[in-house]
Amino acid sequence: MSQSSLSTPLPPYPLLQQLQRVTERARRLGALRPIPTSVHHMDDGGVHFVVRMLAGHDAKPQPVPVSAATAAQNPFLPYDADLFVTDLLPAHVCLLNKYPVMANHLLIVTQAYADQNELLDAGDFAALARCMVQVDGLAFYNAGRVAGASQHHKHLQIVPFPLDPDGSDLPMRALLGDPAPAGCPIQSHALPFPHRLAWLPDGILQDAPAMAQLYRAMLRAVGVWDGGAGLPRPYNWLATNRWSMVVPRTAEQVAGMSVNALGFAGSLLVRDDKQLAWLQNFGPLRALDAVTRAPVV
Repeated sequence: MSQSSLSTPLPPYPLLQQLQRVTERARRLGALRPIPTSVHHMDDGGVHFVVRMLAGHDAKPQPVPVSAATAAQNPFLPYDADLFVTDLLPAHVCLLNKYPVMANHLLIVTQAYADQNELLDAGDFAALARCMVQVDGLAFYNAGRVAGASQHHKHLQIVPFPLDPDGSDLPMRALLGDPAPAGCPIQSHALPFPHRLAWLPDGILQDAPAMAQLYRAMLRAVGVWDGGAGLPRPYNWLATNRWSMVVPRTAEQVAGMSVNALGFAGSLLVRDDKQLAWLQNFGPLRALDAVTRAPVV
């Protein structure tokens, strides 16, 4: 695929209207299985965290270890046609998340198998841009199981704003600071966990090769990739239409609470009242810091 084809926008399509139609149909057919939760809040270090607690049995399947057999048998090969939203360039499709905690949770999935530990490339960013121009929300990539990925087939995700149904579009925005020079990986002094943050130049989301170049510079800057042919170490990548962030990962859980990229946006998920009380006592920011440094049991 040429650079020009990656950078040239496709004709507009009514993604939000299509999303609504597919969601209604998938609910009716039982293909969509939302995970019921109750919404709680915790204030920590200037962030008004939104914390969802599972309401009843957690129906979401657990991550499956990667093997030759599971690579050939995963929920995206073939994908459930009842969850199909639209094609995104020849190499990607947009699907509904079968087990959403938040409404209208989208997946951007490679048509052919690729591993979730692989680097994102310009094709991935081009597919992402087709959605981000129409959906104002948070895009993210959980790079491997340690980073919170529940499936090993390469996929990005988008959740529309607001992340907090009772408040902020993105709770962690309070600690990102004022916009810095665009395209330069920096550290926000208010964020207590390792990271690199970059404010996005105008139009870069629609320039997939430039977006891929910035992403890789951020991986190198935060120390999860040396720029060579090897795979990077686990990390979370997050982005809005204004900024992107990379956070290194050393553990998938802290005290039994799983954390994925949404945690670093200020949105966490706990199992029950006991885990909710633990998080309140331990502190959300401390929990996020724990999964970026040394593994915690």
